[in-house]
Amino acid sequence: MSSAFFWGLIATSSLVIGGLLGSWWTPGKRTLGAILAFGAGVLISAVAYELVFEAVHLAKFTGFPTMGFFAGAFTFFLSDRLIGKMSGSQHDALESTHQSNLVVPLVLAIILDGIPESVVIGLGILKGGTVSQAMLVAVFISNLPEAIAATTGMRSGGWSRTKILLLWLVIAVFCAAASAAGYGLLGGLSPNWLSVVQAFAGGAILMMLANTMIPEAYEHAGKLAGVFLVVGFAVCVWVIVLERAGTG
Repeated sequence: MSSAFFWGLIATSSLVIGGLLGSWWTPGKRTLGAILAFGAGVLISAVAYELVFEAVHLAKFTGFPTMGFFAGAFTFFLSDRLIGKMSGSQHDALESTHQSNLVVPLVLAIILDGIPESVVIGLGILKGGTVSQAMLVAVFISNLPEAIAATTGMRSGGWSRTKILLLWLVIAVFCAAASAAGYGLLGGLSPNWLSVVQAFAGGAILMMLANTMIPEAYEHAGKLAGVFLVVGFAVCVWVIVLERAGTG
């Protein structure tokens, strides 16, 4: 369990790194869009080959992966709508976090996709004995632009650097605890229900990508976003291939 917590903390440490970068550096819109697109490409690849494919492999010819996938997607969709009603939209929140009531919805949106990712890291260690390098890279990279963007908004709202970094540290530890929970609490599940958990994470992440990261990336970087998304996808596939070659 300590190993799952450690690797979960490594994956989510990019939130703290993004907080540090966002506290001292304000990226241009095209740069931020390119980073978001790259992270989205990495996550699409991880969802396809690490989450959904593995879920189907665990529960062949059953409806469990399908059930988990759509449950995850609609859970994120409904939660995101609730957050949207509280804050207008995530984009608006990034632009106007000087209103204190927008900070909580913004943080909730980041946690919402961070927990399923972290749980899957713990489950991966439970199944294979080692952390999935592809999932680790995907979570690390995708967290970075979100943290930079949110930190920029918090700075404009007058948050101190200490307060911002403490917030990201708490979230990183919380998500690392989710990795430990995935390892320690879900280990007794049958293959069918493990497939539900993995597919649930895949559906939630894919819905988040479609509704948040990809539109933000295109808005900031334009057609260049497509280039970086493809590169991110290819990088993650390369990591997966090397990982499977090393264990095969």
